[in-house]
Amino acid sequence: MSKRDYYEVLGVSKSATDAELKSAFRKLAMQYHPDKAQDDPEAEKKFKEIGEAYEVLKDKDKRAAYDRMGHAAFEGGRGPGGAGGFGGFGPDFGTAFSDIFDDLFGEVMGGRARRGPGGRSRGADLRYNMEITLEEAFAGKDAEIRIPTTVSCERCTGNGAEPGTSPEACGMCGGAGRVRASQGFFTVERTCPTCGGTGQQVKTPCRDCGGAGRKEKEQTLAVTIPAGVEDGTRIRLGGKGQAGLRGAPAGDLYLFVSVRHHEIFQREGPHLFLDMPVPLTTAALGGHVEVPTLGGGKAKVSIPEGTQSGRQFRLRGKGMPILRQNRTGDMIVEVHVEVPTKLSAKQKELLREFDGAGGESAFPEFGKFKKRLESFLKRAAE
Repeated sequence: MSKRDYYEVLGVSKSATDAELKSAFRKLAMQYHPDKAQDDPEAEKKFKEIGEAYEVLKDKDKRAAYDRMGHAAFEGGRGPGGAGGFGGFGPDFGTAFSDIFDDLFGEVMGGRARRGPGGRSRGADLRYNMEITLEEAFAGKDAEIRIPTTVSCERCTGNGAEPGTSPEACGMCGGAGRVRASQGFFTVERTCPTCGGTGQQVKTPCRDCGGAGRKEKEQTLAVTIPAGVEDGTRIRLGGKGQAGLRGAPAGDLYLFVSVRHHEIFQREGPHLFLDMPVPLTTAALGGHVEVPTLGGGKAKVSIPEGTQSGRQFRLRGKGMPILRQNRTGDMIVEVHVEVPTKLSAKQKELLREFDGAGGESAFPEFGKFKKRLESFLKRAAE
């Protein structure tokens, strides 16, 4: 009986990406694993078939050879059907499962736990959300946070045994923390279900923690937010997460920083942007305006004669500190010329006098537009 096309076995097209191949293999391997499909007499055969297909297609060179020659590329001991491999497959057959092994057998065995040294279950990571002001992001901040977590039990020093007693070697795994079990056509080593991978059993549990080696507690931590931190920054505090079971390593605490919207400044990376309204008279005649800085002081901006709306002025070094660099960004002040409203009779009179004295010549862009408009209207009338 001829072999099925490897792409057909995995249910993917010949243009499938590596990620699509892996996803298809993961799904089928979970479906046809002999322990999960015990009612299907063909499960083991299908399981081997998809493993062989994935072994070839996940390898760039093997896939290229298969695309050119099909199954003939691996005849005569040149590939997954050659002798000397595990279960009739080539020497790399086991690698077909290596990248999803934990997912597959973690599911079969009832879930996975992250392991620390000696196979012990590492404590869970924790997340803490902190909102700060832009001023605090500029200067940095020292703060105290309170988080509900688990800490190592003081009474038993984290080993879970009542003082005066000690944990004993696990009878199931002999203290190894791992056991072997037959999984269809090959043997799988997995975490011992009795001791959870610690290799020990507690016969006399600590009365404070019930043998877990840890207790729930609200913990106060001092944290430092560095100057220049950006919105969405994640800060890792190693070992400040939940304590592990029976003396296993603690997880980490991840501090997620969000920066509150500022009423004056907008931030883009290390630079600060400020929209600055400028009176018509200052823009026309020139002058100076003062702008605030996040450092608490003020900076002076020189406005030349005839400044137009939208013109930007850069103040070097007046922006945000840059993390891990001894420099800062800039402040960009964008001018918006404000036309006066609610004019008094005297002000109106002065403006009319200005207009009557040939004030139109002071607006060259307006004059150019009028000429273009007249030319357009003339052509349209012809």
